[in-house]
Amino acid sequence: MEIQLLNENHAEAYWELRLEMLKQSPSSFGSSYEEALTRPNPIEVTAGRLIQKDSHTFGCFVGEKLVGTATLVRESALKMRHKASIFAMYVSPVYRGNGYARRLIEACISHAKAVEGIEQVMLTVVSTNETAKGLYLSCGFKPYGTEKRALKYKNEYFDEDLMVLFL
Repeated sequence: MEIQLLNENHAEAYWELRLEMLKQSPSSFGSSYEEALTRPNPIEVTAGRLIQKDSHTFGCFVGEKLVGTATLVRESALKMRHKASIFAMYVSPVYRGNGYARRLIEACISHAKAVEGIEQVMLTVVSTNETAKGLYLSCGFKPYGTEKRALKYKNEYFDEDLMVLFL
C-alpha cells in the first residue's frame, strides 16, 4: 500500500473511483452518481481539478490500483486562508479495515501542517457514520456542530457533523 499525491495522469483512475464512491455511499457525498454520469468531459475536468492550486488529492494504491482518496482544499478568501477542508474521503469496501483511511487522513493533516498559514482542518461527516466519526476523533478532530438535513437524497435527509482539527 502506498499513498501518493495525485496529478492529471491519475484522472481516469480517480474518475472510476469517484463513480464507485458515489454509487456505494450516496449519503456521504454532496454529489450524486446520477449527476456525475451526465457531466461533460469528466476525465478532462478531473485532470484539471487534480492540479488545481490549493487543492491536493491523495490516493491510496494497492499495487497499481487506486483504492482510496482524500482531498485537502485550502480556502482561497483572504480572511479564510487559515483553514483547509477535507473532502471526498473514501476507501473501497473490499480494502476497508486495513488502516488505509487513517493513512489518507494523516497525509492530508501532514500536508496541511507543511503549508504556511494553515491553522485548522475541517471536515463534515454524516452523523450516523460511526466508523468514520471514530476515525476522525482518533486523528484529533473535535465536533463543533451538526447541520440538520444537510443532504437530501431520494426523499431521505442526512444530518452532518462538523469537525475541526486545530494544528
